[in-house]
Amino acid sequence: MPICIGCSSGMTQPDPVRRLEALWHSRSPAVLPLLPLAWIFGLAVQVRRWFWRSGPGRPQRLPVPVIVVGNITVGGTGKTPVVDWLVRACSAAGFRPGIASRGYGGRARAAPYMVQPGDDPAEVGDEPLLLQHRTGVPVCICPDRVAAGKRLLEEGVNLVIADDGLQHYRLARDIEIAVVDGERRFGNGWMLPAGPLREPRSRLAEVDAVLLNGGEAFADGTVFQVRIKDAIALDGSKYRSLEGFRGQQVRALAGVGNPQRFYAQLAAAGMEVIPVPVADHQRVSLEALFQDANTPVFMTEKDAVKYRPLPGCELWVVPMEIDMPDAFRVFMLARLAELSV
Repeated sequence: MPICIGCSSGMTQPDPVRRLEALWHSRSPAVLPLLPLAWIFGLAVQVRRWFWRSGPGRPQRLPVPVIVVGNITVGGTGKTPVVDWLVRACSAAGFRPGIASRGYGGRARAAPYMVQPGDDPAEVGDEPLLLQHRTGVPVCICPDRVAAGKRLLEEGVNLVIADDGLQHYRLARDIEIAVVDGERRFGNGWMLPAGPLREPRSRLAEVDAVLLNGGEAFADGTVFQVRIKDAIALDGSKYRSLEGFRGQQVRALAGVGNPQRFYAQLAAAGMEVIPVPVADHQRVSLEALFQDANTPVFMTEKDAVKYRPLPGCELWVVPMEIDMPDAFRVFMLARLAELSV
């Protein structure tokens, strides 16, 4: 079934960040004027890395193992489902994990804050709130991951998982995991702002594991899949198989880093998908959306924490299920066993 890009029922057009990302991944020459800024950014990255890795900077180590999950590109790669999977795998192995997050998308907090189930995502960020809902483990937000990690220790955790902390070198880490979008990869291969890279591709040679969200494996990378199967009403009142929507026109709301993946998954389930343009971590007015039409709206779990049910309106949440190769589970638990000796 087709994806009707641009058929957005009167909603706003994609934000400038989305348009810039499209240029990066289409390898458009329109970004060439930004190359001088990219060279300056790349130099700044190298200086910062030297400061913390070889210079006077002193990374702070916590008394428990620290796993850092991150990426070297901007935009969504699938870090949140990986963190969720790690929490579950480590908990099943007997660890008491906690999650340290910057709280991106919420209002910045100078002091560490423990996320609570009823928190406003505008305050704490949608991803930390989603992780708290899905895992039930302690989640602490703070721009300073070291401070967040220390606060988690007060909650009795014996393993800290830092979400999106690959470039936060002040926090010493025992295991680094880089998540790569297996389809978009590295775009045009240039540093910000001419391309999507936050660090050069050579950074991947330094991490302990490279996980690819779909696509084909490269080098020592491990491919995992994020799948969708059923839909849940936003008010939690009913479940419905995606097969039940085959042939229907639906609207897809995905305020995530790579919304195209969600659109494609719904289209692969046989729906005619009309994307609802929304910036990453942002929200739209559901009331205004349903004034245009009463077409069912599907949203990601990350979006669902930002909305409330509307009487008489079909609002469906599509949970993600991660399919991780068992070899990676064995690798991770073996590494943690070594660290715990």
